[in-house]
Amino acid sequence: METAWNDGEISTVKLVTYNTQYGIGRDGRYDLERIAAAVTGADIIALQEVTRNFMRNNGADMVAGLAELLPDYFHIFGVAMDIDFGLLENGKPANKRLQFGNMVMSRWPIVASRNLLLPRTRRLSRGNLQRSALEALVMAPSGPLRVYSVHTDHISQEERIAQIRHLKERVYAFAAEGGVLTGAAEYGFPELPCPEEFLLMGDFNMVSGSPEHLVMTGVPDPVEGPQIVTHHPVDAYALAGGVPDGSVSWTDTTHPEKTRLIDYVFVQANLAARVKSVRIDSDAAGSDHQPVWVELN
Repeated sequence: METAWNDGEISTVKLVTYNTQYGIGRDGRYDLERIAAAVTGADIIALQEVTRNFMRNNGADMVAGLAELLPDYFHIFGVAMDIDFGLLENGKPANKRLQFGNMVMSRWPIVASRNLLLPRTRRLSRGNLQRSALEALVMAPSGPLRVYSVHTDHISQEERIAQIRHLKERVYAFAAEGGVLTGAAEYGFPELPCPEEFLLMGDFNMVSGSPEHLVMTGVPDPVEGPQIVTHHPVDAYALAGGVPDGSVSWTDTTHPEKTRLIDYVFVQANLAARVKSVRIDSDAAGSDHQPVWVELN
């Protein structure tokens, strides 16, 4: 595999985010190999809508399946929603829990992780799943890096705004909190790194310029335009030339007019200058979403 560290020099780091839609493509067929093929070659992978024991993909264990198909990657899975409907086998609890969440895979060790649950409301008219952002502390050759696989609500703008505000509070509080463990010497462990740099990658279910997008990136000055500041993440689409107008990352096969770009990568301000390219893989067919790739120098 390509390495991001050659003779002491840092080369391009490739990252990709992909909402897998339970491994089901627009053709209605479950095929995890298509998902794996679409992300092969990335150094760090953020996945959303990863499931175990879900009826829509015949109860597949996607975590085990992806680990088997991509054996050269470290991986973590963050369960956002966990339900046991009381299934019995031979009169005893089957312990087959429906799990729905996000995943991060990395060519380099993931030394720590947290699953950050995002705020939600009790919605009765439509289904409302618990959403989360899976935090991965990756020991990249260029230095430790935080990567978040994020999935926000798909129906309520009000809920997305609350989720993005909460996510930003947690992400920027990382240095003060110290991640999963501080004072590790008491347990005989080395102190974990506490990097300022991070990437937020995932399905945000919002469009550029929407109120929730502006909560994430900040409101541009009416005269001077958007600025890169330390307290707002930067939309990678606005860097390195972005993507062509009219690009989409999600296709609604039932209502084509709803098809739009809703998958993003946001980078911490210090990383903005390192964004070399961003692109949407329009050929991938394993989901109703398309993978979004970002390269860092």
